[in-house]
Amino acid sequence: MKCNASISNSNTHLTIDERRIIETGIRNGSTHTAMAQTIGKSKSAIGKEIKLHREIKSRSSLPMECAGYKHCKYHRNCSANCQDYVPFTCKRRDRSPGACNGCPDMSKCRFTKYWYNPEKAQNEYREKLVECRVGANLTTSEAKSIADTIRPELQKGKSVYQILQAYPNLGISEKTLYTYIEDGTLKEWGVDQFLLRRKVGRKMPKAKKSDFKKREDHSYLQGRTYADYNEFKSMTPNAMVVQMDTVYNDVSNGPFIQTFKFIQYGFLFGLYHEEKTAESMLSGLRLLEKILGDDLFRCQVQVLLTDRGSEFVRCIDIEDGPDGVKKCHVFFCDPMCSGQKGSLENKHEELRYICPKSTDLRALGLVSQEALNCALSNINSAPQESLLGKSPLDLLEFFAPDLYDAFKTFGIDHIPFSDIVLKPYLLKQYIK
Repeated sequence: MKCNASISNSNTHLTIDERRIIETGIRNGSTHTAMAQTIGKSKSAIGKEIKLHREIKSRSSLPMECAGYKHCKYHRNCSANCQDYVPFTCKRRDRSPGACNGCPDMSKCRFTKYWYNPEKAQNEYREKLVECRVGANLTTSEAKSIADTIRPELQKGKSVYQILQAYPNLGISEKTLYTYIEDGTLKEWGVDQFLLRRKVGRKMPKAKKSDFKKREDHSYLQGRTYADYNEFKSMTPNAMVVQMDTVYNDVSNGPFIQTFKFIQYGFLFGLYHEEKTAESMLSGLRLLEKILGDDLFRCQVQVLLTDRGSEFVRCIDIEDGPDGVKKCHVFFCDPMCSGQKGSLENKHEELRYICPKSTDLRALGLVSQEALNCALSNINSAPQESLLGKSPLDLLEFFAPDLYDAFKTFGIDHIPFSDIVLKPYLLKQYIK
C-alpha cells in the first residue's frame, strides 16, 4: 500500500519499522520502486540501504562464480582462461531487490548469498550516527592550522564572524569555531576564550577533548575480516592467494615498497612508490592488473590478504570488474596480527638483506622501480630450502609460465647463482 506521507517522509532517516518493511519487501521479491512507494522514500535510498547493510550469509563454494558449473567438463577447476567460463549473475541478488531473503532457490544455490537483517541494519545506523556526533572531527594538523590562522586575527580584536568572512577556506561554521574555542580544542595552540571579545573565561569542563582523530569508516571491513577469509578458504581451498603489505624506513619521506607474495610459488613482487596513501596503493594494484592482464589477474590473484593499514582502505575498489563479476576477493587481517600473513612477513626478511632497517634507502640506491626490480630478481633467483632447493622463479616458470613471462617483461628475471647478491651494495649502481 502506498504511503500518503511519501513526500513529507522523503528526507527523514529510516526507522526500524521502515527497515522491517524493506526486509519484508525483499522476502516477497518486491522491486526497489515498490518498497520506496510503500515507505515514502526514493528508489535510490532503498537501493543504497540494502547494499550498505546487507551481509554475506554464505560464500560461493566455487573458485569463480561460473554459470556453467553444473555441466563443467573440467571438473570445476575454474579459471578466467576457460573458454566455457560464463560469469554468473542473479537478478534478485545483483539488482532488485538486492538480497537473498526469501529466495526459493536458497537451499540449492551454490553462489554467494547476501542477507538483509533490519535489526542489525538499525544498530549499525545508530552506531554510526552516535560516532558522527562525538568528538572534534579534525586531525591534530588541521586543528593547528585553524589555530595558527585565527590567533593573530583574534589578538587584533576581530570577531569570529569577521575572521571567517576573510578566511572562507577554513571550511567551518561560526558556531563550530566557537565550540572549538570554548571547549579547549584549540587551546594547545594559544587560542582560548580569553581571546574572544565578549566571552568570559570559564573553567574547563572535565570532559575535555584531549585527542584529535578523524572518524574512521570501517564499513569496508564488512564481509572481509580474517574470519571471513578463513571461511572462504575452507570453501575454496584451491583459491590462489596473494598477500600484500608495505615496506619502508622513513614514514615521512619514503620510498615505500608495496609488496606482494604469490603464496603458491613463494614469489615476491614489489612496486616502488613515493607516497604511502590509499590512492597510491590502489594505483599499485591497478598496475599489477595491467602487468598481468585481466584474465591472468583473475586467475592468479583470486584472494588478496592484507592488513588494516589506512593505505589499503581503497583496495576493495579492485574487486569488481566492469562486467559485474568479481575479479578477486579482498580480506583484511585482524588488528595487530601481522602473523596472519606471516608468509609475506618472512619474505620481507630477505628484502631486508638488501634494504636494511634504519638506513636511508635512497642513499643505498633504491630510487626507482628499476632498482627495486634488480633487488627482486636477486631475491627470487635464490634457491629456497622450503622449495626443495628451487627458487621462486623456477617454480613460477614451471607451474605458471604466463605469469613468469609477464613479470619477466616487467623487468624481473633469473640471475645466475654465481651472480646473485643479497647485500645493500647491490643497489650502488643506481645511486644518482
